[in-house]
Amino acid sequence: MGRLWSLLFLTVPILGVAIFVLAVIPGGVFDDHWLPVNINEHGQIIDDLFMFILYLTGVIFIGTGILLFWFLWKYDTETRTEPVKYTHGSHTIEIIWSILPAATLLFIAIYQMDAWASHKMVPPVDDHGDPKPALLEVTGRQFEWRLRYAGRDGELYTKDDVFTVNDLHVPVNEQVVIVVKSQDVLHSFFLPNMRIKQDLIPGMKQKVWFQANQIGQYDLVCAELCGWGHYKMRGRLWVDSADDFAKWLEQAEQEQNSTEIASASQE
Repeated sequence: MGRLWSLLFLTVPILGVAIFVLAVIPGGVFDDHWLPVNINEHGQIIDDLFMFILYLTGVIFIGTGILLFWFLWKYDTETRTEPVKYTHGSHTIEIIWSILPAATLLFIAIYQMDAWASHKMVPPVDDHGDPKPALLEVTGRQFEWRLRYAGRDGELYTKDDVFTVNDLHVPVNEQVVIVVKSQDVLHSFFLPNMRIKQDLIPGMKQKVWFQANQIGQYDLVCAELCGWGHYKMRGRLWVDSADDFAKWLEQAEQEQNSTEIASASQE
């Protein structure tokens, strides 16, 4: 019975590897349940980093799984009659299995520096080489996304800014810079299809940037458990053509002005 448990244990890494292989095969059984489609012009570097770490940890997972199975099989109590031998361990082995994980983590830290720099350290610039101004500001609050677009003057925090909730519109094939912040508790601004995720802390403004290359409707979610309504804190990312984006922003501005005029007349 002891070796039967060893075989059952071996099915865990076998099934894990099989599911992974089926998931990464293009057009495979689980192809639609793998990474969401990447629509960020600069998102491939994130996918490459993800896959590298996954392959690396997968090799370690297989190796340790086989090693554990071998120990279970070889030293099964029902098949071995030798008495148990105790040892105080080996300092050499302890040093080796401490240095190897440390070296692996250090290698990953160095390997991912380009991905970190492109998404966190090197913002896009305009035609004059100056940092590109933000198109909008996104504020996470319980439990919605409040958006503030730069108006006709192209600058945020002026009188002609346009306000919306949960519907994030951006133009296609254009570098977009967004200021993100939290109003109340910890949130996490997450655009899965853009490979963008930024934790938000109250009192701190940060920036994210991307360039969408595919028109469509995608998810905007919070990736931080922020309270009882976290599950419904879901917005929409709309990637529009340049003309459609301009029309949408103009329409949103008109609706906002109409509401302000109606509110002023009632007062």
